[in-house]
Order: sequence, then C-alpha cells, then structure tokens
Amino acid sequence: MPLRDNPSARQVRLGTELRRLREAAGRTAREAAGLLSVDQAKISHIEAGRLGISEERVRRLAVFYACDDAELIDALCTITRESRGQGWWDAYRGVLVPGFLNLAELEHHATYLRNVGLVTVPGIFQTEEYIRAIHGGHQPGLPAEHVDARVEFRLRRRNIFEREKPTRCLAVVHEAALRMRFGGRKVARGQLDFLLEVSEWPTVTVRVLPFTCEEFVELTSPLLYARGVVPQLDTVQLDSPVGGIHITADAQLKRFARMLDVAEHSSLSESESRQLIHQIASEL
Repeated sequence: MPLRDNPSARQVRLGTELRRLREAAGRTAREAAGLLSVDQAKISHIEAGRLGISEERVRRLAVFYACDDAELIDALCTITRESRGQGWWDAYRGVLVPGFLNLAELEHHATYLRNVGLVTVPGIFQTEEYIRAIHGGHQPGLPAEHVDARVEFRLRRRNIFEREKPTRCLAVVHEAALRMRFGGRKVARGQLDFLLEVSEWPTVTVRVLPFTCEEFVELTSPLLYARGVVPQLDTVQLDSPVGGIHITADAQLKRFARMLDVAEHSSLSESESRQLIHQIASEL
C-alpha cells in the first residue's frame, strides 16, 4: 500500500489516537510492529496518517493496549472503513486547498457544532453574495473560476442541515460582524435576513454577542468546536492567515470549550438576538 502524500485531517486523527493509546499503555512502536508482524516504520506511518490500517488491526492493537473503551474503538474503526472519494468534498480535491476539504469533512462527521464569528458571519451561514464580497477582497486577487469554486463549496457545506438527522449547531456572532457592510448595503441586508431565517431552523441556535457586553471574552479569531461521536474525537478549528489550524489536545479542547461557554453566557438570548439582527438590518 503506497504512502499518502497528503492525508486528510481525519486520517491523521486516526493515527494520532492510535499513538495516544499506545503511549498511554506504555508500549513502544517496536512492540506494536511486532504484534502486527510489520516493521517499525510502518507503525510510524500509520500513526502519522500516511498509511491506512484495517479495522481488524485496530481492534488487535486496542486489546494489546488494554483499551476497554468500546465506543472509542468503534469510532476509530469507522474511520478505517472510510475511503477517499466517498464524501462530496472529494470532488474538489485538486481544485481547493486541503484545508477547505478538511473543514467540510469535520462538519460532516460532527454531532454538534459551536461557531463563533467575530468580524464575519460564520462561513456555513453566509449567502452567495456575501461570500463573493469576502473573496473579492482576497490579496492577491483570485481568478473568477477559483472564486466560483469557493462559493459553490461553501454553500454545499450547509447540506448537513438538510439530511434526515440535521446537525445541531450554535452560532455566536459578534455584533461587529452584523454591522460590517461587505459588498454594500444590499448584500449586508441580504446576509442579515438570511441569518434571521437560519435562526428559525430547528437544529440551529443563533446568539449575538453585543457591543454592550461587559465581560471579557478571550476570543480573537473565528472558531469552530466540532463535537465528535465520542469526546476523544472532539476538534477545534481556528482560522488563521495561513489557513485553518486543527487542535485536538485534551487540555486545549477544554480551554476552548470554557471560552465558548463564556461567549454563550455573555450573549443575548435567542429572541433578543433576533431583535438586534432585525434592528441592524432595518438600518441598512
């Protein structure tokens, strides 16, 4: 089996969790290799996500590592059965950078999403015109076909709210993001109107963090907390000028969860949030 040049974030996560189980058990990569009758380098490649592993081998390793968390092992085995090309996002491989695909895959498999938008509305709830306005300010400028691909891709991410069991999502949006007029008044008004519509979706909650908030909220960049099917697979994605950063360390996950709790606690209620969004929209 050839090594993967660009493993997905989810493939890397499988390897990371296997390494954590091994280290928690006090086992070496050489010992794991001996169990599977492979060379040590292969274990390193598996734990880095560069090489796949079968469900049978994951279960053998779990026994060897004395892991009795059946739900975690089942979740890891589910990842082993996934293959490139199964997700709708794979159609954009080679068109968009891997970070876009990793985000869509993360959202697809999450059981609950917590978004924070500080200067822009969370991407998954942006309108086509709003997305185009944002990408129109990209430096250096993007070719029209690249913008079209990004717009189409971002709009398709919303299909998680249209399936039989829609994903639950909390979106905390700072008032600053609501008052930005990217693309002009008409585009901004359309975005606010759509956000009001989104706030009525059965599995989505929209809360506004107002300027009048007197409690410090330690968030300086857009943030997504994606809850996995088991807590060990929770993931935080932070936006940065060089792309999305995935955080999986337990201590950091707990820290960002607390930060989100503060943001949610400091935000307006759902009804108050809708009133403020409507008020800002009426001013445009």
